[in-house]
Amino acid sequence: MNKTHFCTLLIIILTSIFSQAQNKSDAINLYTRIDTYLAKGVKNGFSGAIAVMIQGKTIINKGYGIANKNTNTLNNPNTIFDIGSNTKQFTATAILKLAELKKLKLTDSLSKYFKNLPKEKQSITIHQLLTHSAGFVDAIGRDFTKISQKDFFEKLFASKLLSKPGEKYAYSNTGYSILGRIIEIVSNQPYETFLNKYLFKPAGMYQTGYLLPTWNKTQISRSYNRGIIDSESSIFRYQKHNKVNWHLKANGGINSTQNDMLRWFKALKTNKILSKESIKKLTTPYAHFLSGKYHYAYAYGWTVRMLENDIKRLTHNGSNGAYAHSLIWFPEKDIQIVYVTNANSAKVEFLAYDIAKIILDKKYTPQPIVKNVYAFAMDYIKQHPKENSNELIALLKEKYSEDFNSRLLNTIGNLLVRSTKNLDWAIVLFQKNIELHPKNGNLWDSLGDAYKATKQKEKAIESYQKAVEYGHVNSQKKLEDLRKD
Repeated sequence: MNKTHFCTLLIIILTSIFSQAQNKSDAINLYTRIDTYLAKGVKNGFSGAIAVMIQGKTIINKGYGIANKNTNTLNNPNTIFDIGSNTKQFTATAILKLAELKKLKLTDSLSKYFKNLPKEKQSITIHQLLTHSAGFVDAIGRDFTKISQKDFFEKLFASKLLSKPGEKYAYSNTGYSILGRIIEIVSNQPYETFLNKYLFKPAGMYQTGYLLPTWNKTQISRSYNRGIIDSESSIFRYQKHNKVNWHLKANGGINSTQNDMLRWFKALKTNKILSKESIKKLTTPYAHFLSGKYHYAYAYGWTVRMLENDIKRLTHNGSNGAYAHSLIWFPEKDIQIVYVTNANSAKVEFLAYDIAKIILDKKYTPQPIVKNVYAFAMDYIKQHPKENSNELIALLKEKYSEDFNSRLLNTIGNLLVRSTKNLDWAIVLFQKNIELHPKNGNLWDSLGDAYKATKQKEKAIESYQKAVEYGHVNSQKKLEDLRKD
């Protein structure tokens, strides 16, 4: 080898070594920025987990806070969380898988799969269901309200459409329930069984699903809505009834871990589940809509937005009030983010987007995670007598001015009534709220509930009467029932 070739080779080797060292340094710095931000938030009630993968390398995959206060189990990459509406991308992927298997077409209409449909619903297509442009209402009942398959679809198909099919975007959980039923009809097997066979097992996701996984029970998280309301995992509700009803099936409620969701991203990226052509269909923006000042589009189980510098961002969120789950994918930059909290509040629900900014902008520093207003109020109430109510209200106005309104005080009071603790505080807060908003029927109704909970029948009746007087129609039945006692 001559001297020139040797020098060229040496430069290449040294450049490669320097580049690798620089990349390692950048990864360490990024880990530190994310970890420091979330770790500081734990003292203010943050509880959850984050996972970030860049160009196939896991930058951070870590849990924060408590998964289960009863057992003192900490959140970690194997903790099992409810992922909410992120279930929808599994449904969308399953539909595309059936299309690859030549079992259905995205242009198929509902009349092919359901009999005796009203005329205006017969021509609705699978594509329109996938993109929330079919016109169906968002929901026809609550997640765990009992309903048979027959009654669910009869009620849904009898409901009035919000718009003409294909006319505009309107987010619809029921539309994805219909897709779940189509998966069952076409595959001739239960929804979860199909997902398990064609999606989860190929991706190596063994702690993802409703009922089929052999769950690691020591890793199942509890939820702490606003850091206050303690609830068990939805998994136990499914197991109790040995089924998932159609208010929830295929549109939400699947449980998974951070590790499994990283496996999901890897399976999508490497075409282990879907072909490149199908992945393109999965992530193409179709139904366009405006939210606030930003333009978005819905693909199949993903929301698409173009950021500055033409950066394509794919996202989806899921929440049941207690858990909040976010997925973010920058396909051109090969960045994937999985975020979850099991102590949801407005302050932490969308932290994944702050993590994304940290990754994209080395100079970005997010605002510190602060204790949510409800947790702050509950901590104060535990430590002070009801005579300090004016001081609490003053502190709420000072520290949480943007949140302070009649609804805030009412919610704090209702949380106390629900917990059956510090009911004297609940009554005082309701009374103070009514002083500020004397003609609000909802506030009078809440005061009636507090009096009823403390067995002050006459005062409860007086409060419900006021509520009815100011237009709160639900108070009438409470009033009638109380008078019968």
